[in-house]
Amino acid sequence: MQKPDQDLLFKGLVITLIGVAVLLGPYFARSPAVQELLTGGRVVGWFALVLGLALLGRYGLRRRARRQSEPRG
Repeated sequence: MQKPDQDLLFKGLVITLIGVAVLLGPYFARSPAVQELLTGGRVVGWFALVLGLALLGRYGLRRRARRQSEPRG
């Protein structure tokens, strides 16, 4: 695996996890202040989730293209 592909995979996973954490955080937070703070960041959570999934999709496309271009033998 090439370094740029590793970076893309790592960034995609981390950003996706951040998005999921922000979106699910209000359901697990005990403090009303923290719940309110995380609920206000819903747009940011969705943005991070979509961006992370897009990066993972790009990684998958690169990997598939590389596998198809390799000589078989």
